[in-house]
Amino acid sequence: MTSALFFNAETSAFSVFYGGIFMFFSLAIILLFGLLLGGICKKLRLPSLIGMLAVGIIIGPYALNLIDTSILEISAQLRKIALIIILARAGLSLNMSELKKVGRPAIMMCFVPACFEIIGMILLAPKLLGISVVDAAVMGTVVGAVSPAVIVPKMLNLIENGYGKDKSIPQLILAGASVDDVFVIVLFSAFLGLSQTGDMSAVSFVKIPISIVLGITVGIFVGIVLGKFFAKAHIRDTVKIIILMCVSFLLVAFEDTYGGIVPFSSLISVMCIGISLQKVRKEATERLSQRYNKLWVVAEILLFVLVGASVNIDYALKAGVAAIILIFLVLLFRMFGVFICMLKTNLNLKERLFCMIAYLPKATVQAAIGGIPLSMGLNCGATVLTVAVLSIIITAPLGAFLIDLTYKKLLTKNALQKQIK
Repeated sequence: MTSALFFNAETSAFSVFYGGIFMFFSLAIILLFGLLLGGICKKLRLPSLIGMLAVGIIIGPYALNLIDTSILEISAQLRKIALIIILARAGLSLNMSELKKVGRPAIMMCFVPACFEIIGMILLAPKLLGISVVDAAVMGTVVGAVSPAVIVPKMLNLIENGYGKDKSIPQLILAGASVDDVFVIVLFSAFLGLSQTGDMSAVSFVKIPISIVLGITVGIFVGIVLGKFFAKAHIRDTVKIIILMCVSFLLVAFEDTYGGIVPFSSLISVMCIGISLQKVRKEATERLSQRYNKLWVVAEILLFVLVGASVNIDYALKAGVAAIILIFLVLLFRMFGVFICMLKTNLNLKERLFCMIAYLPKATVQAAIGGIPLSMGLNCGATVLTVAVLSIIITAPLGAFLIDLTYKKLLTKNALQKQIK
């Protein structure tokens, strides 16, 4: 009996030991190959995320299966950490005085393009895929969100290099992309309820403005408090980053725990902390932004490789031409929505075209919620997941590539940046 117990304990320790080794092996594969293929794509003048997504698809559970299950189990949390890093960096870089110049279009970009894409899906999906109008609405909300993970770093790069800065174009796109996903996820919950029960609660729609306003308010308040604390407590920037990350994690944990009771967007709060910190401690935010840039090097690889790993390539291969045509058609609806937002602005035709291109990429939201209808046993579940997977594979690389290809041709460089060069 004793020997059997000893053997079981030894076997358990053995499996834990080798399980741990495989986890570290998986992390090494993710980071090394993500870095390698990302670098190769850069050399080929393609966005690095294309290589990272490809690595995720190849080594993920639906292909070579080289990623340890313990990493896959916390994949959603790791992706959220990466989003926290990039949105915090965005908040520290976003100039509110420049954003105020664009005003109305920035607010419209938060919901108008998504609404147009959802409407396009409701009109076209029943005819092309043979699903009901309600199921098409669920699909529209899954596909309708733009990807802040793709767009935010691209726009921050434009701000740093001075492209479109005179008319606050990167700030406009950045602000819209940061709120767009909140709006779409709340709509997704509402349409999901309608698909399950046939009843849609008006409360679901009321939650949208409440979650956004509460997220902004909490973020500004926390940013002011932290700014005053940093002014009095002379601590290293590394410690400040740790404090900011911990506060961000607490806000996300609050939303995950009480989000059903109190409508609250933690990711908007994270960005607003950085914005309000600028008002209180401007000189510190510039240094903190540089620290976040270094964190993003690792976070970017983890984010896009794990997004790629969540893509079931079998669904994409079985999709057929109709699903691909549908994705491109609803993208036209989205682009028209962006064009509507740009009406009565001082942007010329080239700049408006760039805004329409910049709002194409999808990735993180689709990876996060694309499988929910299937897991809930809805009839449309497999079709929704298929279209979600295809939207990531098509729009994330295409959008990123087109942004990199066109920004120098379509946007004007800031006069001061030209002088520096």
